[in-house]
Amino acid sequence: MAKLIIGSRGSKLALTQTHHMRDQLCSLHADLEVEVEIIRTVGDVDRAPLRSFGGQGVFTKELENALLDGRIDLAVHSLKDLPTRFHADLDIIATPPREDVRDALIADASHPTLSQLPKGALVGTGSPRRQTQLRALRPDLELTEIRGNLDTRIDKVNRGECSAIVLAAAGLHRLGWQHHISAYLSPEEMLPAAGQAALGLQMRRDHPLRDRVAALDDAETHHSVRAERSLLRALRGGCHAPVAAWGRIEDGQLVLDGRVGHSSGTPLLHAQLKGAVDEDGALGIALADELRALGADEIIESAE
Repeated sequence: MAKLIIGSRGSKLALTQTHHMRDQLCSLHADLEVEVEIIRTVGDVDRAPLRSFGGQGVFTKELENALLDGRIDLAVHSLKDLPTRFHADLDIIATPPREDVRDALIADASHPTLSQLPKGALVGTGSPRRQTQLRALRPDLELTEIRGNLDTRIDKVNRGECSAIVLAAAGLHRLGWQHHISAYLSPEEMLPAAGQAALGLQMRRDHPLRDRVAALDDAETHHSVRAERSLLRALRGGCHAPVAAWGRIEDGQLVLDGRVGHSSGTPLLHAQLKGAVDEDGALGIALADELRALGADEIIESAE
């Protein structure tokens, strides 16, 4: 029987995602023994704002090191946390079917939607991407940075420390916590992060079991996130840059939206391109050029 060790962060969400992948692998391959090993990352230990230490790979670097050292065979990442450039000996082997790409608002029952939040309401999010789009939608709101596990952030609303917070809907869905969501923000209102709601299964390129893991790949998710990450890489934006991207297949074409926003909420640059599904990487580069022509480089540099 072949053995495979999966590395995962120790949060409830990370382990839920990893255990689901373990179960999928065991279901597909009866002769595969799968174990899970918890790896603590810098982002789990250091609670400083992500931008204070660059934000690059803070939730993934230790997992990648464990892959390179041979301590684990497979790392399960939330793909939006994984930098677009990583060690040449590693590869994203599979991107399983994507969850809901939308962001979600968690707010008090007296003001459950973004439009109903009172003027000056305190809204928590540590994401520059979300902050720029929130300021464009509601410049009267007060925004504050928050970090921590999902339950820790949700408690800030329950304790009245924030009027509302914004989180990715996907994580709440995977944990079965939809009941916390007071409203969804449409992609038109809040374009998601590149790779949001998708998992990236990363291994060494030469790993003998890579074909077993590749069986979990979903073609639509694969092409969509490749386009998004190509856009992000071409703009030289990090995982926590004020860059949003959303790819999906519609009527046989790959549609890619990109958005870059200034921290003040204005300007908020937006562009869309459509192309052949198998030209995902080229589509991302082309859309980056469109956004760059609108002034994206200056906005991204001002945010660094």
